[in-house]
Amino acid sequence: MNKCVLIIAIVMGISLSGFAQMDNREAEGPVGFDRSRIFIGSSLNLGISNRFFNVGVNPTIGYSLNNWVDVGVAMNFNYASQNASVFNSYKYKNFNYGGGAFLRFWPVSFLHLQIQPEYNWISSSRTDPVSGQTTRLQLQAPSMLAGIGYGSREIGRQLSYFTIMIDLNQAVNSPYRDGIAGDPQPIFRGGLGFYLNSKKK
Repeated sequence: MNKCVLIIAIVMGISLSGFAQMDNREAEGPVGFDRSRIFIGSSLNLGISNRFFNVGVNPTIGYSLNNWVDVGVAMNFNYASQNASVFNSYKYKNFNYGGGAFLRFWPVSFLHLQIQPEYNWISSSRTDPVSGQTTRLQLQAPSMLAGIGYGSREIGRQLSYFTIMIDLNQAVNSPYRDGIAGDPQPIFRGGLGFYLNSKKK
């Protein structure tokens, strides 16, 4: 874990403590394993910037430990493209799939902080618009996504969220970074989920 990730983790921890002081939700004690706390769902992610486009889907399965924390695993399937420019004469297209774990904090009922390490396998193509020649590559890269979001969550019933994240890792081949300058691209994810054995009102 690099220094940047460590600093972000510390700041998130301090923020979580501060928000917890202001939240009047009733504290929960350990309840043991509860199948109704398992949730499944999916999110759609979208990333757009100058010359860059990313879209994907992210199926998830998780468990709500208490009123504050969700943990789980997620898969991802993404498509990204980057157009040629005056700084780079090639056009890139990438398809990647991967998976990892996520940790989501809910310091207040409508706000969450998320960190999500992933590992990605990437099929990449680079095309010269002038000659039409295409080079294909098979790549791999780790990612460390972190961000903040807005959502609604009723344990035992349903959840929805909208999250903005960036890749804190500096892997050159990351599907969430500009392929030319290596700058992180903002990732927008909106998702829905429901709990198993959802409680009826």
